[in-house]
Amino acid sequence: MISKNTIDLIFETVKIEDIVSDYVSLRKRGSNLIGLCPFHGEKTPSFVVSPAKDIYKCFGCGEAGNAVNFVMNHDQLSYPEALRQIAQKYNIEIEETVSSAEENEERAKQDVMHQISQLAMEHFQNNLLNTDLGKSIGASYFKSRGFSQHIIDKFGLGFSLNSGEFSKLATQSGYNKEQLDNSGLTKNGRDFFRNRVMFTIHNLSGKPIAFAGRILDKNAKAPKYINSPETEIYNKSKTLYGISLARRAIHKNDSCILVEGYTDVISMHIAGFENVVASSGTSLTEGQIKVIKRFTNNITLLYDGDKAGIKAAIRGMDMILEQDMNVKIVLLPDNADPDSFVQQHGVDKMAEQLNEKAKDIVLFKTDLLLEESKNDPIKKAEVTREILSSIAKVPDTIKRSFYIKSCSEKMDINEETLVYEINKIIGKNYKEKQKKENRASYQSNNEVKEAVSQSSPPPKANTQSTPNSSIQAIQEKDIASLLILFGNEPTLEDENTTISEYVLSDLEDIIEEMEHPIYGEVIKDYYQNALNDNTINSKYFSTHPNDSIRKFAIDILSENYEFSPNWSKRFGIELTTQKMPELNYNKVMEKSLLHFKLAKIIEMMIKIDGELQTCEPSQWEEKIVIKMKLNTMKLEIAKKLGTVIR
Repeated sequence: MISKNTIDLIFETVKIEDIVSDYVSLRKRGSNLIGLCPFHGEKTPSFVVSPAKDIYKCFGCGEAGNAVNFVMNHDQLSYPEALRQIAQKYNIEIEETVSSAEENEERAKQDVMHQISQLAMEHFQNNLLNTDLGKSIGASYFKSRGFSQHIIDKFGLGFSLNSGEFSKLATQSGYNKEQLDNSGLTKNGRDFFRNRVMFTIHNLSGKPIAFAGRILDKNAKAPKYINSPETEIYNKSKTLYGISLARRAIHKNDSCILVEGYTDVISMHIAGFENVVASSGTSLTEGQIKVIKRFTNNITLLYDGDKAGIKAAIRGMDMILEQDMNVKIVLLPDNADPDSFVQQHGVDKMAEQLNEKAKDIVLFKTDLLLEESKNDPIKKAEVTREILSSIAKVPDTIKRSFYIKSCSEKMDINEETLVYEINKIIGKNYKEKQKKENRASYQSNNEVKEAVSQSSPPPKANTQSTPNSSIQAIQEKDIASLLILFGNEPTLEDENTTISEYVLSDLEDIIEEMEHPIYGEVIKDYYQNALNDNTINSKYFSTHPNDSIRKFAIDILSENYEFSPNWSKRFGIELTTQKMPELNYNKVMEKSLLHFKLAKIIEMMIKIDGELQTCEPSQWEEKIVIKMKLNTMKLEIAKKLGTVIR
């Protein structure tokens, strides 16, 4: 693992303009540099590099980050890989942290698994090319599918013999029975794969980690396909077939085509559709969806047009929607699969299917189920609830509104009724989620967090009015933005006091009550560093290890952040843009911070009231004391604000 000292040195040394100019032609514009964005096609430059802030931002596609993020996104590298590449450019020696004995042992086991997998892939490839059985059966099969030698090498295709040759080879190479069994390539010392054409499964970086074997004997009683069991380097639920070859194309096209079979991926790749992957011997999983989400938010399900294909599409759609991704479906005609369709009809017809036949998955499911329900009112009611359960999975309220409107028209049910039903589903889902979290909290002896989460209100689908939690999130965002932009600036009334000191001293009593997972963490992070006498600046957040915090910071730094109108509407305070240093910070912030603190204290008191209803009598005294303290704080703030609060 790369040490923190090395990472800090890389960020201190690297010049973002040096890194980006290796890939993009930049020209001067004021204090910044501008060029054509490498992440999406454009004719007018909208890609801006700020040497002063060490960040880049495309105002066309929204891509933003620091030098390391640029290398990661452009070259599709992991964080450590990007750091190593930049370190090499600047001749920075990589310092590795000292690992524990357990970590070293685990890494050594994984290294052995990788070595065995590499040996197996080479062995299967050799069988295909240089044995009579491999050439007559395996090579003939691949040739019949239109797979050239280049494609065979690229995808690591091969053939397993029936004579147990691999276990002998691996033993001669120095691997013992336990290691081979643990790799999944042998079972009780005997070859796991026999007399099958072999498909190599690679990890994200392109290393072979597992295999799938297809039997060609139609009369055999064995299953058509068998896959490697899970090992220390192969997790089926997080692995996608073809991802190492597809990831650049997925990122470039901002779209991923998801198919079901190994040959589907290869045939589509041959046809020029390189942004294609398949689930690895499993039904689609949440882990696989998250892998795709690293490269795009857009998925097209390209499945067989038969009932099995439809069921597979419907089965995975809710998980994809839950990840706030855009999902379309293309069902191929005549029950064809992608492999057979592209081979029979060619590239243009496949492109036509993808471009013209793709349908939004929610609307597809709506049409499908309504067609099945016909005029049966009972069945139609059941179908409606099933469709609404999918819409309720969509986190984005605007998308939900669109789906509600469309389904209202298709179902001939007014929107208000659908909103009401979706609110019920969201509330039910929220409670179930809270129950799971509470059980986990109870098991970890975290009863306080459990009680707080039980009393939090569930989200609503109807967004006509803004709930208090949304207002608090906006206020937390403004405070977090203020700290990132001006945290080390002195206040105008006292040059010995910084903005962060002023803000955090007024919030220290409620710092742990910040709610938003990003804005709240920024405030807490700033506060924790202040307690440890660590001075941090905007670069600390623009290079933050938490992706969400880093992206938020870069968005704030790369454009004029406009503070929420709620500050002026509710509190009579003018907060506009990053011209903040020209204003009197004390005058601007004092009133707003007091209002924010007051709202938090009232919220905490409500939670205490809820806990008093359910806790043991032995806990009453402690909670009443806390409530009295909060009430005293509330009255003090109200007095400062000149507000009467009961």
